[in-house]
Amino acid sequence: MTTLAGTDAVATTPTLRAAARRSRFWVLAGVGALLVAIAATLLAGAGSGGGTPLAADNAAPAGARALAEVLRQQGVRVTTAKTLDEARTLAAASADPTLFFTDPNGYLSNDQLSTLAGLAPRTVVVAPDFLLLQTLAPSVGFGGVADSFDGPGARCDLPAAIRAGDVAPGGKTLSLPADSAERGCFPSGRGSFAVVGVALPSTELTLVADDGIFSNEEITASGHAALALGLLGASADLIWYQPTLADVAVTGPPSLGELTPGWVTPSILLFAVVFLAAAVWQGRRLGPLVAENLPVIVRASETMEGRARLYARGNARLRALDSLRVATVQRLATRVGLSRLASLDDIVLAVSALTGRDPAEVRFVLVDGVPARDRDLIAQSDLLQDLERAVIDASGLPATAAASAAPPASPPASPPATSTATATATPTAPGRMDL
Repeated sequence: MTTLAGTDAVATTPTLRAAARRSRFWVLAGVGALLVAIAATLLAGAGSGGGTPLAADNAAPAGARALAEVLRQQGVRVTTAKTLDEARTLAAASADPTLFFTDPNGYLSNDQLSTLAGLAPRTVVVAPDFLLLQTLAPSVGFGGVADSFDGPGARCDLPAAIRAGDVAPGGKTLSLPADSAERGCFPSGRGSFAVVGVALPSTELTLVADDGIFSNEEITASGHAALALGLLGASADLIWYQPTLADVAVTGPPSLGELTPGWVTPSILLFAVVFLAAAVWQGRRLGPLVAENLPVIVRASETMEGRARLYARGNARLRALDSLRVATVQRLATRVGLSRLASLDDIVLAVSALTGRDPAEVRFVLVDGVPARDRDLIAQSDLLQDLERAVIDASGLPATAAASAAPPASPPASPPATSTATATATPTAPGRMDL
């Protein structure tokens, strides 16, 4: 909106505060959804066990970090291995290692399990699966869950089990035949045991049926801590081995990466670098974008009607009235013989002297009147028409004569190009006011 000198125009453009007030609901809704998502994620993470079960660095209830830290405090060097090759390397570097092994996902094959049995003099296997039992201890089977054990004591000659005294009931067990040579500790009365010792030619194998005995959650129950420390702390070096997907043998046809020649990847990287360098070079060469006036011709009547519809849709009565007033003031300045650069006060005084009207009345029509309703807007536009008609009648000059009699506002410029959009048109009749 064009502001005339000496006027107090009411701003109708939406302010930042108004825009923020309109979008407050969506902002609050987005923040609320984000908080709910964060809370759900935290609750889900707190409710889940998290991490790898029986991992030496897992502090969750299913982990075994407490046991690993106690072993380190007692002088045992605990080293983790994620592949069979790492476990083999660590075992070869130690003079008398103990191997802790658990494979709940069954990553190792028969051959790998056979190799595992020859890595260390002592091997402790927790929660063995069917394949491991068939490979290393065929006479040992699954004994189910033990509700209770046969009295106190381990009832075997395994030193770690004897020091533990007992284990908590409710865990898994392993079964042995009546004539088996393996040692069973903590019998449940049905031919099943919580711990089974198997003497192999290459290692002293100890099978612990229930993985809860070593977990952070149950390590302090009954004699679990004494049993775990006795089995894993028998030597100064402990290899904590839990297989990963890296131990799974690769089967099937070769992948696309294996079939791709070695020169393809460097060529792609070189092409990417060249493309980025060319993009930066051309972007700096062309420079920033420049705004350009498009060669479009817009009729004044179309511009007037379009702006009028926008004003009507937004109830911008004062803005629409100000557009009419600006055009009227410019024409009145020409008709009373003033320049278009004349001040509003000079125009008001000249129109008042020519028509004999009160200057306050003229100023009210040209500036001060504020329409509150559509009816007021129509009334104000009628007053503008009456005032302009009165000036035409009082001057006694036709429109062309008044325009030629007015002094120029500035030195004549070159004629405007036809490609420039026109927003203001000169009326052909006194009663018509264009924007």
